[in-house]
Amino acid sequence: MAKRIDVSGLTAYYGSHKAIEDISMTVEPRSVTAFIGPSGCGKSTFLRTLNRMHEVTPGGRVEGKVMLDSEDLYGTGIDPVDVRREVGMVFQRPNPFPTMSIFDNVAAGLRLNGKYKKSELNDVVEKSLKGANLWNEVKDRLNKPGSGLSGGQQQRLCIARAIAVEPKVLLMDEPCSALDPISTLAIEDLIGELKERFTIVIVTHNMQQAARVSDRTAFFNLAAVGQPGRLIEIDDTERIFSNPSVQATEDYISGRFG
Repeated sequence: MAKRIDVSGLTAYYGSHKAIEDISMTVEPRSVTAFIGPSGCGKSTFLRTLNRMHEVTPGGRVEGKVMLDSEDLYGTGIDPVDVRREVGMVFQRPNPFPTMSIFDNVAAGLRLNGKYKKSELNDVVEKSLKGANLWNEVKDRLNKPGSGLSGGQQQRLCIARAIAVEPKVLLMDEPCSALDPISTLAIEDLIGELKERFTIVIVTHNMQQAARVSDRTAFFNLAAVGQPGRLIEIDDTERIFSNPSVQATEDYISGRFG
């Protein structure tokens, strides 16, 4: 199977503090990979290294290599803005641009990337909202503020905004943690549909969610408080949840800690 993402020897810092250490993994195209593990073990930090968002944090720096297809994302001359076009991100809390309409929220990235005719924008916005399973709910109020939608609708609007620029990879950092159960189910169903077009990596504290939506699961943990987070194991989701190869993974999944 081809590799969409290939990470080798990745270590990330906040100033002098080492947050995660020596992480290596591959992510296959058009699959869902879930990151699980206790709070503070570096799952979200690692996720943010995959589109160079970690460097936005003061003191944030990375050692190691992240390959997207054949391109080293941390290579000389690589523009982080270009990386973030290819590796989109959906955050924990819905963050539609508050002063923009629903239409303009989805079109924002397209307008930054180049000139589009109005008809082209209309087509991509409609396609993206349909792709996020939101079109039927908002098609009659595209000029209303995105901030007027419910929490679950706002998160799907953020997903529509992310997929409008056709990224290769979609990162999701606990995308359902602020949502009610019905909205959570809608996002999980959507993830299943989106993996037909995109490679998805999701951080989740909900192990049932990881079991439901992902093809592969990666378990992260800390050796001790204050130590950097490490990747303990990554495998097919079914195997991680039924027969993990590391005792710590089984202890975490069975609720003995975390």
